[in-house]
Amino acid sequence: MIILMVDDAIKSGISFGLTEAIITTLGLIFGLSAGTNSKLAVIGGILTIAIADAFSDAFGIHIFQESKNASKKEVWQASLATFFSKFIFTLSFIIPVLLFELRTAVLLNLLWGLVVMTVLSIFIALERNEPPVHVVIEHLGIMILVVILTNYAGSLISRIFG
Repeated sequence: MIILMVDDAIKSGISFGLTEAIITTLGLIFGLSAGTNSKLAVIGGILTIAIADAFSDAFGIHIFQESKNASKKEVWQASLATFFSKFIFTLSFIIPVLLFELRTAVLLNLLWGLVVMTVLSIFIALERNEPPVHVVIEHLGIMILVVILTNYAGSLISRIFG
């Protein structure tokens, strides 16, 4: 329940960072593993997202907060919360890739993403006084769609260019 007790700017940054980390990293993992079947490519992709995309997302939130005329404190709270939640959580997806065969690691990462997205969705639903089941189904549905599309894209790219 910690996320329910923090400032709105921090809550926004954490929610955005975690969601982006899950969707982007799982999309990359499924696409690269289907296209290359290379642990090295997947690890390199995760590290790239952890660095470049965390900075990009934090900068995007920074600009967004400024465009809302948020206070400097709120701008930086949201920016830093986005960066650190995206960076740290994205790195967590490397652990299964280092410890297991790629196919197993991909499935473990999917499970990890599903669990975290479910918990985040429940927190969001409770904060909005909505039935959690509806929010969870909506969010997991979008997440699974991204996984399916990127897996298909990786396979297609491999067939065309491989």
